[in-house]
Amino acid sequence: MIQQRSKALKDWMHENHIDGIICQSRPNVFYLTGFDADPHERLLAKFLFPQAKSFIVCPGMEVNQIENIYKEGDIIGYNDTEDPWKKIQNACKKRNLHISKLAVEQGISWERVKKIEKTFPTVELVEVDHAILSQRIIKSEGEITILQEAAKLADFGVEVGINALKEGISEMEVLATIEFELKKKGIREMSFSTMVLFGEKAGDPHGSPGSRTLKKGDAVLFDLGVVLKGYCSDITRTVFFDHVKKEEQEVYEIVLKAQERALQACRPGEPISQLDLAARQIISGHGYGDYFPHRIGHGLGIEVHEYPSFNETNDSPLQPGMTFTIEPGIYLPNKLGVRIEDDVLITEQGFKTLTKFPKELTIVPTK
Repeated sequence: MIQQRSKALKDWMHENHIDGIICQSRPNVFYLTGFDADPHERLLAKFLFPQAKSFIVCPGMEVNQIENIYKEGDIIGYNDTEDPWKKIQNACKKRNLHISKLAVEQGISWERVKKIEKTFPTVELVEVDHAILSQRIIKSEGEITILQEAAKLADFGVEVGINALKEGISEMEVLATIEFELKKKGIREMSFSTMVLFGEKAGDPHGSPGSRTLKKGDAVLFDLGVVLKGYCSDITRTVFFDHVKKEEQEVYEIVLKAQERALQACRPGEPISQLDLAARQIISGHGYGDYFPHRIGHGLGIEVHEYPSFNETNDSPLQPGMTFTIEPGIYLPNKLGVRIEDDVLITEQGFKTLTKFPKELTIVPTK
């Protein structure tokens, strides 16, 4: 699989007369090597060339782990007193490479840009993001299997959270219970900071859990996901504790209808914009358009938010193998927030939801 991904990029370099690619972002390094690690400020990068043998430059403390995974090219380690760019320069000289045009990621730091320019004095830098992201957008069968497993664990996280609800418990206590139970299943990392929001706090789409305690009549918004074997899941469910008020029930039913309408539009060839518009029309039609402030969803894979953006201006067509979220919401500041989110896979026939936790309006009884 790694070789197929590299070959596609080598073909792209040939077509665009590019001498090499450097990938140094954690997601792209994982995608092109199978190795996932956060090197912090240290350089961990893959260098890929149209014909010459590729290599990885990494901190010496990572060499042993990478050797067990990466078999495509050389592994060049360095310690904290060595300059990795000198080793990069030497590796290119050994390959008789003249680097005049180098493709880099847009997120590369200014410091690293200057290092590249010093290492290759006549270099022209171009961006590689689109070439890699257009590959990552379509998932292989193996990737889909992992994403399905990650989605099941997200479902489990919501179940744990709901079972933990009782009068007087705090948002952070519920959050801790969710993450503890997921760690017992082998999950080391969440896709993002888990959200558990009670009552009026859910009126902020990206609210921060804290010491707010649960009261009868509160809405409870869960937004969470896990990282499994390098791939992310992302689910949101909103439930009600003890009872639900009439307005809150109406808002919930509008959001659920909006999500169902967006899902109905999920099929190969459909413009992404139509998914956003389908949900937005439902919400706006009930007078809540100003309270749906974000896009309908985002790509999902190695990153929890990855290419493409699912908004009303993106007319790119859906393709089989794409995975993404559908997550409409209505947020009434300091009063109420409802969001319903699922992970979705486009198939040859239509779509499949990877997250399966029930979405019908749920009232959690007091204990």
